[in-house]
Amino acid sequence: MMPLSKRIAYTVLQCSWGLLQTLAGAAVFLVLAGHEHFIYRGAVGTLWRRGESLSLGMFIFVSEQASPEARRELCAHEYGHTVQSLILGVFYLPAIALPSAVWCMLPYFVKRRSRKGISYYSFYPEKWANHIARKLTGIKFEILI
Repeated sequence: MMPLSKRIAYTVLQCSWGLLQTLAGAAVFLVLAGHEHFIYRGAVGTLWRRGESLSLGMFIFVSEQASPEARRELCAHEYGHTVQSLILGVFYLPAIALPSAVWCMLPYFVKRRSRKGISYYSFYPEKWANHIARKLTGIKFEILI
């Protein structure tokens, strides 16, 4: 478990330097108030019905459709994005969130990844999130590679 001083610092930074994405995450969290919630290393986690997972500030949203093993890796990966938010602050949305959303959802990239066998996690925001998660959580990614 993360020490109290680090949890406080994490929360303060997410609510100041990462305010925009944390507010967006809080709005999604409120919409999903009836869903299952949990705390993951200081981040507020929610299981949702969507197939993909998402991180906004100190909020992570993980697909309830994923297997327990995949959920474990998804939580770590999305936590990696929360750390990116701490590092980049106001620059997180244009530098990480927007490119990641385009890479995830734009049909051109979806088809290209499928056609060429390119891993979703090979794109820089995703690869960096996995790297951070490996360093901070010790998780060895076996599914999200």
